Amino acid sequence: MCLLKFLRPLLGLFTCVFILSGCSKKESAPDPVRAVKLLEIKAQPLEKTVEYAGDVRASTESSLGFQVSGKLLQRLVNAGDSVRKGQLLAQLDGQDYALAVQAAQAQVVAAKTQHDLAQADWQRFSALKDQGFISGVELDRRKANVQAAQAQLEQAQAQAASQSNQRNYTHLYAGADGVITVVAAEPGQVVAAGSPVVRMAHDGARDAVINVPEDVRSLMPVGKQVQVRAWASNDHWDGGVRELAASADPVTRTYVAKVGLEGADQPALGSTVQVVAQLDERVSANSAIKLPSTALLQQGGESAVWVFEGATSTLRLQKVTVQGVQGNDILIAEGLTVGMHVVATGTHVLTQGQKVSVYQPAYPQAKQ
Repeated sequence: MCLLKFLRPLLGLFTCVFILSGCSKKESAPDPVRAVKLLEIKAQPLEKTVEYAGDVRASTESSLGFQVSGKLLQRLVNAGDSVRKGQLLAQLDGQDYALAVQAAQAQVVAAKTQHDLAQADWQRFSALKDQGFISGVELDRRKANVQAAQAQLEQAQAQAASQSNQRNYTHLYAGADGVITVVAAEPGQVVAAGSPVVRMAHDGARDAVINVPEDVRSLMPVGKQVQVRAWASNDHWDGGVRELAASADPVTRTYVAKVGLEGADQPALGSTVQVVAQLDERVSANSAIKLPSTALLQQGGESAVWVFEGATSTLRLQKVTVQGVQGNDILIAEGLTVGMHVVATGTHVLTQGQKVSVYQPAYPQAKQ
């Protein structure tokens, strides 16, 4: 019993030490060294020109339609037909408009009859006034009737002229020489006033229409001189950017540019051409440093890259000056020199002085 009394405090002490040792924190493992993909800085040649495929269209295109509504009686042209100014293109059923003209002409006859009657009445009362049989007030009343009849006659004549114009509007004529490019209505169809029936490309000046990406839009201002080459022949033309869209196409996200062609010998409508343009003077060096956009990050409103220090296997933040954009690459004007190694991707998860390793692909690509 005495021995148990002596060992009991020792057992309690050992139990406390065991519990405290189990609650102590283990030492945290060091952060793993992140592998980064590096890109060696090299001077790469800059593209001096850009080429875009386009098609030839008329500088002036018109959607032609009737000024009145009705059933299309006949269409006299098809897509691809050449037309002359004043040529009849289509016709509406004008029976209702002809009846309206007859009714308006009848109104003119009735108004003229009323005017002649009021005029004769006024002349008779004028003679009676000279003889003293009627007062001046009665003569003024007859004069007012003549003026009212004259106004009604003029109104009826204007209405008749308007109805005659409406009947003439049932005939659609070409306003200039050109070629029909689109047919939008067929005989028997009821068309509304102003709805397109045909689309016509006017003879004369031609445009080469192209689509340019956003990074090139600023390098293709209105008035810039370019060269246009025919795709199926050796023909070429000089031209200048005549029009540049202010907003991007919602589907392609490109901007439509119209290049006016110079010279009398114009290419055929719809033919395929290549538009070749020299880059802006700001991109004038023979070579430059190009980086993918994934290599750049923003720090305090400035562009920067992570430079790999080979001696210590650490990263250093290096500020750079961006010169411009060419395709999918960013042009670097200052901050980097040939031979440096920069991180190509994942720049937003790295820190200054971080120790990293160089990424090695599991299956190295064979050299070309």
